[in-house]
Amino acid sequence: MMPIARSLKITPAHLERKAVVYIRQSTLKQVRLNPESQYNQRALVERARSLGWAAERIVVLDADLGHTATTREGRDDFTQLAAELALGHVGIIFGWEVSRLARNNADWYHLLDLAAVVGTLIADIEGVYDPRSYNDRLLLGLKRLAS
Repeated sequence: MMPIARSLKITPAHLERKAVVYIRQSTLKQVRLNPESQYNQRALVERARSLGWAAERIVVLDADLGHTATTREGRDDFTQLAAELALGHVGIIFGWEVSRLARNNADWYHLLDLAAVVGTLIADIEGVYDPRSYNDRLLLGLKRLAS
């Protein structure tokens, strides 16, 4: 297997901050019946390593398992993620599908706006996106619409 090439979007400044792997499934039934989804999402830790993050800078947030992303209510890890993002502590956010980070437009665009302001990247299984880039922002918006 060939190693994953590091994205040109990732700078040393990104690598000095945290890589956050946000893991979630919407219902407790999904958590129980679809363990492979969690396995796949947890594999994003290895993706973070392959893109240059040191193991001690990779944080897994998984306390929102079994909570719908249509609201922030009950999603303490999402609230923590937004706070860490606003403080400029996060270099990249990983999600299996970026649209899973938030299922309502207000939370989704708030997250994108924060990421753009502090220069945080967003990544999924398909790529690495910079919300400050017009084309990446457009693609992230389309991914949200398609979810």
